[in-house]
Amino acid sequence: MTVKELVEKMNLTVFCGQDNLDREIKGGYTSDLLSDVMGFAREGQVWITLQTHKNVLAIASLKELAAILLVKGNKPEEDMLEQAIDEGIPVLGTDAQTFETTGTVYQLINQ
Repeated sequence: MTVKELVEKMNLTVFCGQDNLDREIKGGYTSDLLSDVMGFAREGQVWITLQTHKNVLAIASLKELAAILLVKGNKPEEDMLEQAIDEGIPVLGTDAQTFETTGTVYQLINQ
C-alpha cells in the first residue's frame, strides 16, 4: 500500500509531502516516545503519534519512515512543517483517536 492509498482510504489530511505520497508503506509504528521510535521503528513504516514538534522529523528522517500520521486533530507546529517540507516526508492528520487509527492502518496495510 502506498501513502496515497492510505490517505484516500482513511480520508486523511495531507499537511505536506504531496510529492512523496507514492512511497510504499511496509508497516506501522505507534508511539509518542521518541526514543522508542528511534530504537524500534523500521524503514518504510508510517509513524502514528500525537507529537507535533520538529524533533519528530529528525527521527522520521533518520529511520527513513514513509510518513508521519498525527492523531486526535493535532496539527504540525510551524518548525515541524518546515522541516518536513525540507526532508520530503509526508505529514498526515486525522481526528480519530490513536487506538482507532492504529487498528485501521493495521487492517489496511495487511489486506
